[in-house]
Amino acid sequence: MGFVIDTVETILLALILFLGINAVSARVRVENVSMEPTLMPGEFLLVNRVAYKIGTPKIGDIIIFHAPGVDGLDYIKRLIGRPGDTVRIEGGIVYVNDQALYETYIADPPNYTGTWEVPEGQFFVLGDNRNNSSDSHLWGFIPEESVVGKALLIYWPLDAVTLLTGATPVQAAQ
Repeated sequence: MGFVIDTVETILLALILFLGINAVSARVRVENVSMEPTLMPGEFLLVNRVAYKIGTPKIGDIIIFHAPGVDGLDYIKRLIGRPGDTVRIEGGIVYVNDQALYETYIADPPNYTGTWEVPEGQFFVLGDNRNNSSDSHLWGFIPEESVVGKALLIYWPLDAVTLLTGATPVQAAQ
């Protein structure tokens, strides 16, 4: 009888841990090239689901969000503009509120131009592979409520393990 009780307790504890971990984190697989060279297809990320419930998104954060207009699909992009920001892309440089971003992580400078005023409750996102990314410069803003969380860590493959935190591009440019 003791074995059965121990087994049931172990299973319940594992289930509680599994549900608790899934409540605060997610695991995501990178599927395409829009975030190269930062994220490569086939890599797996650990995502903090509560980061923006207790904190504020920062320019430069890599976020996961529900794809606009597509059910069941999530995208991974870099947060460039927050509500009230003006994003301008000109001459291969991204400006936020007239401040050039220092973007050492992009594949190539963007070969397009435009200006966007980010409305309340929305974000402007771009892929790091600027010229090969379906993102806000093509389809517009994403609602804050569609954000799943903040990418924290590449955990697979093992030779690519990397923390995805650091100075924001605005801080680095100052």
